[in-house]
Amino acid sequence: MAAPVIGVVVLTMGTRPDDLRAGLESVLAQDGVEVDVLVVGNGWDPVGLPDGVRSLHLPENVGIPAGRNAGVPHVRGDLVFFLDDDARLADRGTLAGLAARFDADARLGLVQPRVDDPDGRTPPGRWVPRLRAGDHSRPGPATSLWEGAVMVRRSVLDYAHGWPEPFFYAHEGIELCWRTWDSGHVAWYAGDVGVLHPVIDPLRHDDFWHKNARNRVWLARRNLPVVLMPLYTGTWAAITVARVRDRSARKVWWQGFRDGWSQDPGGRQRMRWSTVVALTKAGRPPVV
Repeated sequence: MAAPVIGVVVLTMGTRPDDLRAGLESVLAQDGVEVDVLVVGNGWDPVGLPDGVRSLHLPENVGIPAGRNAGVPHVRGDLVFFLDDDARLADRGTLAGLAARFDADARLGLVQPRVDDPDGRTPPGRWVPRLRAGDHSRPGPATSLWEGAVMVRRSVLDYAHGWPEPFFYAHEGIELCWRTWDSGHVAWYAGDVGVLHPVIDPLRHDDFWHKNARNRVWLARRNLPVVLMPLYTGTWAAITVARVRDRSARKVWWQGFRDGWSQDPGGRQRMRWSTVVALTKAGRPPVV
Protein backbone atom coordinates (compact mmCIF):
# COMPACT_ATOMS: atom_id res chain seq x y z
CA MET A 1 0.00 0.00 0.00
CA ALA A 2 1.37 3.39 -1.02
CA ALA A 3 2.21 5.84 1.73
CA PRO A 4 -0.30 8.70 2.02
CA VAL A 5 0.75 12.05 0.59
CA ILE A 6 0.54 14.92 3.07
CA GLY A 7 0.74 18.50 1.85
CA VAL A 8 2.59 20.55 4.46
CA VAL A 9 2.32 24.36 4.51
CA VAL A 10 4.67 26.29 6.78
CA LEU A 11 4.07 30.04 7.01
CA THR A 12 6.91 32.32 8.08
CA MET A 13 8.14 35.89 7.94
CA GLY A 14 11.73 34.67 8.16
CA THR A 15 12.30 35.98 11.69
CA ARG A 16 12.90 32.57 13.33
CA PRO A 17 15.44 30.79 11.09
CA ASP A 18 16.59 28.26 13.71
CA ASP A 19 13.05 27.33 14.73
CA LEU A 20 11.97 27.16 11.09
CA ARG A 21 14.77 24.74 10.23
CA ALA A 22 14.00 22.56 13.27
CA GLY A 23 10.35 22.38 12.29
CA LEU A 24 11.13 21.53 8.66
CA GLU A 25 13.60 18.84 9.67
CA SER A 26 10.97 17.28 11.94
CA VAL A 27 8.59 17.12 8.97
CA LEU A 28 11.18 15.70 6.57
CA ALA A 29 12.05 12.99 9.12
CA GLN A 30 8.49 11.59 9.19
CA ASP A 31 8.07 7.87 8.56
CA GLY A 32 5.20 6.19 6.72
CA VAL A 33 4.10 9.22 4.68
CA GLU A 34 5.20 11.16 1.63
CA VAL A 35 5.42 14.84 2.53
CA ASP A 36 5.13 17.65 -0.01
CA VAL A 37 6.53 20.59 1.94
CA LEU A 38 6.11 24.25 1.04
CA VAL A 39 7.41 27.25 2.96
CA VAL A 40 5.34 30.38 2.35
CA GLY A 41 7.38 33.52 2.94
CA ASN A 42 4.93 36.16 4.15
CA GLY A 43 6.75 39.30 3.04
CA TRP A 44 10.00 37.31 2.91
CA ASP A 45 11.73 35.42 0.11
CA PRO A 46 12.62 32.06 1.71
CA VAL A 47 16.29 31.11 1.48
CA GLY A 48 18.50 28.47 3.06
CA LEU A 49 15.79 25.81 3.17
CA PRO A 50 16.58 22.09 3.53
CA ASP A 51 16.68 19.93 0.41
CA GLY A 52 13.23 18.69 -0.51
CA VAL A 53 11.44 21.85 0.63
CA ARG A 54 9.93 24.24 -1.91
CA SER A 55 9.13 27.89 -1.32
CA LEU A 56 6.55 30.51 -2.25
CA HIS A 57 7.46 34.18 -1.93
CA LEU A 58 4.68 36.63 -1.08
CA PRO A 59 6.14 40.11 -1.63
CA GLU A 60 4.22 41.59 1.29
CA ASN A 61 2.72 40.34 4.54
CA VAL A 62 -0.85 39.40 3.61
CA GLY A 63 -1.75 38.11 7.08
CA ILE A 64 -1.79 34.64 8.56
CA PRO A 65 -5.00 33.24 6.98
CA ALA A 66 -4.22 34.52 3.47
CA GLY A 67 -0.63 33.33 3.76
CA ARG A 68 -1.73 29.82 4.63
CA ASN A 69 -4.33 29.82 1.87
CA ALA A 70 -1.70 30.88 -0.66
CA GLY A 71 0.23 27.69 -0.02
CA VAL A 72 -2.61 25.19 -0.33
CA PRO A 73 -2.86 25.02 -4.16
CA HIS A 74 0.88 24.35 -4.37
CA VAL A 75 0.98 21.16 -2.29
CA ARG A 76 -0.32 17.69 -3.12
CA GLY A 77 -2.44 15.38 -1.01
CA ASP A 78 -5.99 15.00 0.22
CA LEU A 79 -4.75 15.99 3.67
CA VAL A 80 -3.06 19.33 4.37
CA PHE A 81 -0.98 19.94 7.47
CA PHE A 82 -0.34 23.50 8.63
CA LEU A 83 2.67 24.09 10.87
CA ASP A 84 3.81 27.35 12.46
CA ASP A 85 7.45 28.28 12.02
CA ASP A 86 8.14 27.97 15.77
CA ALA A 87 6.54 24.52 16.15
CA ARG A 88 7.91 21.05 15.40
CA LEU A 89 6.74 17.46 15.43
CA ALA A 90 7.54 15.43 18.52
CA ASP A 91 8.32 12.09 16.85
CA ARG A 92 8.77 10.48 13.46
CA GLY A 93 5.33 8.86 13.36
CA THR A 94 3.16 11.91 14.04
CA LEU A 95 1.88 12.57 10.52
CA ALA A 96 1.34 8.89 9.69
CA GLY A 97 -0.61 8.43 12.90
CA LEU A 98 -2.84 11.41 12.18
CA ALA A 99 -3.37 10.33 8.56
CA ALA A 100 -4.43 6.87 9.75
CA ARG A 101 -7.19 8.44 11.84
CA PHE A 102 -8.59 10.23 8.79
CA ASP A 103 -8.43 6.99 6.81
CA ALA A 104 -10.30 5.12 9.55
CA ASP A 105 -13.05 7.72 10.05
CA ALA A 106 -14.63 9.40 7.03
CA ARG A 107 -16.37 11.92 9.30
CA LEU A 108 -13.10 13.27 10.62
CA GLY A 109 -12.44 16.65 9.00
CA LEU A 110 -9.84 18.38 11.15
CA VAL A 111 -7.42 17.35 13.90
CA GLN A 112 -5.44 19.54 16.30
CA PRO A 113 -2.77 17.70 18.34
CA ARG A 114 -1.84 18.47 21.94
CA VAL A 115 0.75 21.23 22.37
CA ASP A 116 3.72 20.62 24.67
CA ASP A 117 6.44 23.07 25.65
CA PRO A 118 9.86 21.60 24.80
CA ASP A 119 11.25 22.80 28.16
CA GLY A 120 8.43 21.31 30.19
CA ARG A 121 6.54 24.49 31.02
CA THR A 122 2.79 24.18 31.50
CA PRO A 123 0.92 25.11 28.31
CA PRO A 124 -1.91 27.64 28.64
CA GLY A 125 -5.49 26.42 28.69
CA ARG A 126 -6.29 28.41 25.54
CA TRP A 127 -4.29 25.82 23.56
CA VAL A 128 -6.90 23.16 24.39
CA PRO A 129 -9.80 23.74 21.97
CA ARG A 130 -12.73 23.35 24.36
CA LEU A 131 -14.34 25.34 27.16
CA ARG A 132 -12.92 23.26 30.01
CA ALA A 133 -9.25 22.65 29.33
CA GLY A 134 -8.76 20.21 32.22
CA ASP A 135 -6.36 17.41 31.35
CA HIS A 136 -4.43 18.50 28.24
CA SER A 137 -3.93 14.85 27.25
CA ARG A 138 -7.66 14.03 27.14
CA PRO A 139 -8.92 13.77 23.52
CA GLY A 140 -12.33 15.05 22.53
CA PRO A 141 -14.32 17.17 20.09
CA ALA A 142 -12.72 20.50 19.18
CA THR A 143 -14.99 23.54 19.28
CA SER A 144 -12.26 26.14 18.76
CA LEU A 145 -8.70 25.84 17.47
CA TRP A 146 -5.03 26.46 18.18
CA GLU A 147 -3.77 26.97 14.65
CA GLY A 148 -0.05 26.20 15.04
CA ALA A 149 -0.27 22.53 14.01
CA VAL A 150 -3.46 21.36 12.30
CA MET A 151 -4.32 18.62 9.79
CA VAL A 152 -7.37 19.21 7.58
CA ARG A 153 -9.07 17.37 4.75
CA ARG A 154 -8.68 19.32 1.54
CA SER A 155 -12.40 18.87 0.85
CA VAL A 156 -13.16 20.59 4.17
CA LEU A 157 -10.86 23.47 3.26
CA ASP A 158 -12.73 23.76 -0.03
CA TYR A 159 -16.08 23.84 1.77
CA ALA A 160 -14.81 26.47 4.21
CA HIS A 161 -13.26 28.55 1.42
CA GLY A 162 -10.00 28.23 3.29
CA TRP A 163 -8.95 30.31 6.25
CA PRO A 164 -10.82 33.66 6.57
CA GLU A 165 -8.48 36.06 4.80
CA PRO A 166 -10.09 39.35 5.94
CA PHE A 167 -9.22 38.53 9.57
CA PHE A 168 -5.43 39.00 9.00
CA TYR A 169 -4.95 37.28 12.36
CA ALA A 170 -7.00 36.40 15.47
CA HIS A 171 -9.88 33.89 15.66
CA GLU A 172 -9.32 32.50 12.16
CA GLY A 173 -9.11 29.03 13.66
CA ILE A 174 -12.54 29.28 15.26
CA GLU A 175 -14.13 29.93 11.88
CA LEU A 176 -12.34 26.99 10.28
CA CYS A 177 -13.46 24.79 13.16
CA TRP A 178 -17.07 25.95 12.85
CA ARG A 179 -17.08 25.39 9.10
CA THR A 180 -15.58 21.93 9.55
CA TRP A 181 -18.59 20.99 11.67
CA ASP A 182 -20.91 22.71 9.18
CA SER A 183 -19.48 20.57 6.35
CA GLY A 184 -20.82 17.49 8.15
CA HIS A 185 -17.42 16.51 9.49
CA VAL A 186 -16.03 16.41 13.02
CA ALA A 187 -13.23 18.59 14.39
CA TRP A 188 -11.15 16.65 16.90
CA TYR A 189 -8.59 17.41 19.59
CA ALA A 190 -5.97 14.65 19.62
CA GLY A 191 -4.80 15.05 23.19
CA ASP A 192 -2.89 11.79 22.89
CA VAL A 193 -0.63 13.17 20.12
CA GLY A 194 1.91 15.83 20.99
CA VAL A 195 3.66 18.57 19.02
CA LEU A 196 6.25 20.95 20.45
CA HIS A 197 5.84 24.70 20.71
CA PRO A 198 7.34 27.07 23.29
CA VAL A 199 5.06 28.75 25.80
CA ILE A 200 5.25 32.45 24.94
CA ASP A 201 3.35 35.21 26.68
CA PRO A 202 1.59 36.98 23.79
CA LEU A 203 2.04 40.73 23.45
CA ARG A 204 -1.18 42.62 24.08
CA HIS A 205 -0.75 45.67 21.88
CA ASP A 206 -3.42 47.95 20.44
CA ASP A 207 -3.60 46.04 17.16
CA PHE A 208 -4.23 42.80 19.08
CA TRP A 209 -7.15 44.27 21.02
CA HIS A 210 -8.64 45.83 17.90
CA LYS A 211 -8.51 42.67 15.80
CA ASN A 212 -9.62 40.52 18.74
CA ALA A 213 -12.85 42.50 18.95
CA ARG A 214 -13.42 43.16 15.25
CA ASN A 215 -12.92 39.51 14.34
CA ARG A 216 -15.28 38.31 17.09
CA VAL A 217 -18.00 40.35 15.42
CA TRP A 218 -16.95 39.17 11.97
CA LEU A 219 -17.12 35.56 13.14
CA ALA A 220 -20.74 36.11 14.05
CA ARG A 221 -21.63 38.05 10.92
CA ARG A 222 -19.91 35.58 8.58
CA ASN A 223 -21.17 32.37 10.17
CA LEU A 224 -24.01 32.54 12.67
CA PRO A 225 -27.77 32.59 12.12
CA VAL A 226 -28.97 36.17 12.60
CA VAL A 227 -30.73 35.42 15.88
CA LEU A 228 -27.46 34.17 17.44
CA MET A 229 -25.32 37.14 16.38
CA PRO A 230 -26.24 39.44 19.30
CA LEU A 231 -25.96 36.56 21.77
CA TYR A 232 -22.43 35.66 20.67
CA THR A 233 -21.13 39.22 20.42
CA GLY A 234 -22.91 40.28 23.61
CA THR A 235 -21.43 37.38 25.55
CA TRP A 236 -17.90 38.31 24.46
CA ALA A 237 -18.47 41.97 25.23
CA ALA A 238 -19.49 40.99 28.77
CA ILE A 239 -16.49 38.66 29.11
CA THR A 240 -14.15 41.44 27.99
CA VAL A 241 -15.59 43.94 30.46
CA ALA A 242 -15.09 41.38 33.24
CA ARG A 243 -11.56 40.33 32.25
CA VAL A 244 -9.83 43.42 30.86
CA ARG A 245 -8.99 46.04 33.46
CA ASP A 246 -6.72 48.23 31.37
CA ARG A 247 -8.75 51.26 30.25
CA SER A 248 -6.65 51.86 27.15
CA ALA A 249 -7.04 48.23 26.04
CA ARG A 250 -10.78 48.39 26.65
CA LYS A 251 -11.06 51.55 24.57
CA VAL A 252 -9.27 49.95 21.62
CA TRP A 253 -11.35 46.77 22.02
CA TRP A 254 -14.60 48.72 21.85
CA GLN A 255 -13.38 50.55 18.72
CA GLY A 256 -12.67 47.18 17.13
CA PHE A 257 -16.13 45.98 18.22
CA ARG A 258 -17.74 48.96 16.47
CA ASP A 259 -15.61 48.44 13.36
CA GLY A 260 -16.73 44.83 13.27
CA TRP A 261 -20.31 46.01 12.76
CA SER A 262 -19.56 48.91 10.41
CA GLN A 263 -17.03 47.21 8.11
CA ASP A 264 -17.79 44.48 5.57
CA PRO A 265 -16.38 41.10 6.67
CA GLY A 266 -17.19 39.42 3.35
CA GLY A 267 -17.62 35.69 2.87
CA ARG A 268 -20.89 35.05 4.72
CA GLN A 269 -21.70 31.34 4.93
CA ARG A 270 -24.45 30.88 7.50
CA MET A 271 -24.09 27.71 9.51
CA ARG A 272 -26.98 25.29 9.58
CA TRP A 273 -29.05 24.81 12.72
CA SER A 274 -27.87 21.20 12.74
CA THR A 275 -24.35 22.61 13.18
CA VAL A 276 -25.49 24.71 16.13
CA VAL A 277 -26.86 21.52 17.68
CA ALA A 278 -23.65 19.59 16.92
CA LEU A 279 -21.46 22.27 18.51
CA THR A 280 -23.74 22.36 21.54
CA LYS A 281 -23.52 18.57 21.93
CA ALA A 282 -19.75 18.86 21.56
CA GLY A 283 -19.69 21.13 24.59
CA ARG A 284 -19.71 24.68 23.24
CA PRO A 285 -22.85 26.26 21.77
CA PRO A 286 -21.85 29.07 19.40
CA VAL A 287 -22.95 31.82 21.77
CA VAL A 288 -19.70 31.80 23.79
